[in-house]
Amino acid sequence: MMACNVEGLNLPCQDKPITSRLPIICGTSSCHMAVNQDPLFVPGVWGPYYSAMHPGLWLNEGGQSITGKLIDHVLHTHPAFKELENRASKSGESVYESLNNMLPSIAALRRSSSPATLTKDLHVWPDYHGNRSPLADPTLTGMISGLTLSTSIEDLAIKYLATVQALTHGTKHIIDAMESSGHKFSTLFACGGLSKNSLFLQVHADITGLPIVLPKETECVLVGSAILGAAAAGHYTNVQEAMAKMSKAGSVVWPNARLQDYYARKHKVFLKMLDHQLEYRQIMQDA
Repeated sequence: MMACNVEGLNLPCQDKPITSRLPIICGTSSCHMAVNQDPLFVPGVWGPYYSAMHPGLWLNEGGQSITGKLIDHVLHTHPAFKELENRASKSGESVYESLNNMLPSIAALRRSSSPATLTKDLHVWPDYHGNRSPLADPTLTGMISGLTLSTSIEDLAIKYLATVQALTHGTKHIIDAMESSGHKFSTLFACGGLSKNSLFLQVHADITGLPIVLPKETECVLVGSAILGAAAAGHYTNVQEAMAKMSKAGSVVWPNARLQDYYARKHKVFLKMLDHQLEYRQIMQDA
């Protein structure tokens, strides 16, 4: 999908090289697939691999070991999860849709300027299963700052939001590392199971400050297999032509500029949590 035609969508990647597009495959875990004309070495990021994804270009692959898996862990271990399941079942929604719909109401009741600011005092470091990128440290663990005694369904919704935000700050951490090593991105392209979660997508757009293009096809990963098959069978001259002809852009998720300062502050806290974890480890090293 990264080579699809985006004319008419007013995207910053239009008429720019494909290297300005960063596909994110997001599901149980996440992969951040960057290509470049040059072999760029990014600390904590796999690659570069020549022609591994796009013929003639070098691939760097960043990743998060648990994404959807972490969200599910936070939901399933909360005392209010059964109540959430019952509410979602009655309304004919998934538990994620139910939570997404709940957050604006909670924000209104608490007179928050935006649902995003419900986590002003709740911060998460999401490496419950170590860090794949950009730190490549499997010994890192998860952290939460701002816990209370609440076990309500509203508390579950806010912890869910904080987890999604933390995972997105992890993506920004990866993007920043890639751009520090020579990559330059203007647009994200998302596919995978989590690309069907509207909150996950909007938070990613807001924190990274980049628009996100979604595929027109429901199962984009399967279309990728079809593209390779069509090129191999000779229906197209090469993979690039097949990519351009067989994939189409769907909707676009745009960042909310009003949240830029809030999320910049949250990102500072996110990075501080890493510093603190390493400090605590140093203090306890010889205990």
